[in-house]
Amino acid sequence: MHHQQTRPGFKSKFGAIAALAGSAVGLGNIWKFPYIAGTNGGGAFLLVYIFFTIAIGFPVMLAEFSLGRHSQQNALGTFRVLAPGTSWLLFGLLSILSATLILSFYGTVSGWTLEYIWLSLTNSFKGQNAEDINTIFNNFISHPYKAVLWQSGFMILTGAIIMGGVQKGIERYSKIMMPLLFLIIIALSINSLTLSGAAAGLKFLFRPAFTCLTADGVLAALGQAFFSLSVGMGILLTYASYIPRNDSLPHISLKVILTDTLVAILAGMAILPAVFSFQINPQAGPGLVFLTLPTVFQNLPAGEIWAVLFFILLTFAALTSAISLLEVPVAYLVEEKKMKRPAATLLATSVITFIGSFNTLSFGPLRNVHIGGMNVFEACDYLCSNILLPLGGILICIFSGWYLDKSILFNEISNNGILKIRFFKLYIFILKYIAPVCILLILLHAVGVI
Repeated sequence: MHHQQTRPGFKSKFGAIAALAGSAVGLGNIWKFPYIAGTNGGGAFLLVYIFFTIAIGFPVMLAEFSLGRHSQQNALGTFRVLAPGTSWLLFGLLSILSATLILSFYGTVSGWTLEYIWLSLTNSFKGQNAEDINTIFNNFISHPYKAVLWQSGFMILTGAIIMGGVQKGIERYSKIMMPLLFLIIIALSINSLTLSGAAAGLKFLFRPAFTCLTADGVLAALGQAFFSLSVGMGILLTYASYIPRNDSLPHISLKVILTDTLVAILAGMAILPAVFSFQINPQAGPGLVFLTLPTVFQNLPAGEIWAVLFFILLTFAALTSAISLLEVPVAYLVEEKKMKRPAATLLATSVITFIGSFNTLSFGPLRNVHIGGMNVFEACDYLCSNILLPLGGILICIFSGWYLDKSILFNEISNNGILKIRFFKLYIFILKYIAPVCILLILLHAVGVI
């Protein structure tokens, strides 16, 4: 293929892993994971989560990597190359739609993190009790335009990185943000462990309380493992097309999974001991980060500095995921619609910011607009997390397990036979039967069938 010579790619292995891990490490690790784990039996949940990540997440991720790297295309182009003239092309469009919608509500929460950097810099939490902080949060998200401004600001940042392209944009900034993210999360964890009452938080996170692990909890672990790896939304297809041919996909997948899980556990270690230390309910939900932590930072020595750092790193986690989401429609516009990257970035960013503004305003001016009993933000989140993503995952399994010529998968995973692949038959079995059934369970559970 003459086409491959001109295609951009990641320059270094570290750059590729930083970008891919960045796409997986997002607000979900820091925002959702600690309280989902804590409320579902702590260590028991953690074990089930790690099991599912390796048993289901890894095979599906590897399949998506193989498709993307083999086709050297965007999410739609992948199916145009691998399944020409079939309706699989619609799946390519579905992934682009998923990435677009996910980023539209992701930008909302990411905008909140920017506001919180500002609040921390201006020391606005000083002397405020938990109730005051709750009021600050609610006043902010229901403000007629403040949250939209921050959301737009976040989207402009995301667009600016994507405009730089694969090497000068995605790779360059992932290589800066990911190590910094690790440093700060480790520092925050160490800091949390020094608090009195930290032991209770660690117990909550790590002690396996199997009695608290219900069938719902097992499905939550499966969902979190699946959701956390950004499978099924075109990101991995698109990013994989930038991975150099001689890099080992299994190694990269495992490093991404390891990084992702480590960040989730460290986030739990940074947040839960502090939560217990100040007797706060760990089930605070997504508000945990915006309501609980400002209270905690105030009671720490040099708390305002920790607060600024924490919200900057939350923004890094958000940004590394947001750029991977934005790259999906941008790569599609550049390669399928033959647009120049700057124009494609501008168009995609504007459309997503526009759609996203409805999500952002759903806590304020649009709070009375309900879809199926949910506000616009919740409905968008529900549609993406509970329907589009599992659907995407199932389709990846069916496509690579049943439709695709197995030699393509084998050649990509083994680098054309150079790497020893011991469990290929088992791998195909998981891809064909086990993974799609598990993901179907996530879907059925999410929509309330089981």
